[in-house]
Amino acid sequence: MSAELGGGPRVAALLAELRGMGSERDREGMARYGINVENAFGVSVTALRKVAKRIGTDHELALALWVTGNHEARLLACFIDDPEAVTAEQMDAWAADLDSWDVCDQATTSLFDRTPHAWKKAREFAKRDELWIKRAGFSLMAGLARHDTAAPDSAFVGVLPLIERGAFDERNFVKKAVSWALRGIGKRNRPLNEAAVACAERILAAANERAGNERGGDPATRAARWVATDALKELTSKQVRARLDPKPRRAR
Repeated sequence: MSAELGGGPRVAALLAELRGMGSERDREGMARYGINVENAFGVSVTALRKVAKRIGTDHELALALWVTGNHEARLLACFIDDPEAVTAEQMDAWAADLDSWDVCDQATTSLFDRTPHAWKKAREFAKRDELWIKRAGFSLMAGLARHDTAAPDSAFVGVLPLIERGAFDERNFVKKAVSWALRGIGKRNRPLNEAAVACAERILAAANERAGNERGGDPATRAARWVATDALKELTSKQVRARLDPKPRRAR
């Protein structure tokens, strides 16, 4: 799509700047990590964040950048958009446009998780079947686990059934986001750690039952086992438990 269709001279200038910042070497590196580079210049997220810092918050510019369809422009849009100005309709539209895991994760953990619609959309997206929209639901949960410090534990416990179901999705980009969400929830505090560990144990038990308590199983079973063991390994580790346990008070 042309720059003109994406927002006029300012967007055209930014696209030209981003094109100049890109390199074929970085573009090839992105491709090796499974990023869709069909419409990418090869600019690092670190460099894009510096551009975003210079621009500041600009909702209208973010919308115009997204419309260009350019990979870096969409990442930049995620960094400069105003969470309070983002509508539920915008989140639906952007989710439908997702075509790469990095844009999905930046949209959900740098923008969507700070909007007033975050919890509703996390639940909605996680119930969808489209690859990137479903991943967005779980990566959004991971973003909320890290950034929504005011959310009650009950909000996170409420999405655990979605995580249990999502664990049986054999698609690599989905199962990794499911594990990310479960691990993020379990690292918030001790009660949520216990809830997340119990959830992982239920996933593992369900997978084993599905496989008739035999090793292996169908792709969905193997995916669920991977999610459960990945989460249990981290959430029961000494490092995580030590961080979550209350520190003893020093004697005066």
